[in-house]
Amino acid sequence: MQANETTGSTVHFGDTAASTPAERPLGRSIKRGMLNRCAACGTGRLFRSFMKPVENCAACGQDYTHQRADDLPPYLVITIVGHIVVGGYMATDLVWPLATWQHLAIWTPITLILSLLMLQPVKGGTIGLQWALKMHGFGNKSEEAEATPAYGDRTA
Repeated sequence: MQANETTGSTVHFGDTAASTPAERPLGRSIKRGMLNRCAACGTGRLFRSFMKPVENCAACGQDYTHQRADDLPPYLVITIVGHIVVGGYMATDLVWPLATWQHLAIWTPITLILSLLMLQPVKGGTIGLQWALKMHGFGNKSEEAEATPAYGDRTA
């Protein structure tokens, strides 16, 4: 073993710079996704329409066809918006006792607007999270090719 002088990490015999995995910072990837940018390069667009991710990044070519954001973004949006709206409702009701129709007139539009404004950034952040953690096929192709089958898996 020898110490790498530039990064201070240990390089084992036979390791090369090309075989070390690229760094994928979690916070930066989520932030890029929430800003509608490619999690890998930060320059390409992540969505082609409101909730449809692009198939490939126009700048770096990162493949996004296998992302699986599915139900996590709506659950997160419901949780965040629910806390904001219920807290706002309770605070408003303590200061000004309003009728039910007045609360509905205030909090229904706020709920709908907040939900629509938050859904795309939260989905982008979820895609950035998946990319950073190498989930659902975002891992390196060489790592996936070298994976050994589990015990009992048979190949024909």
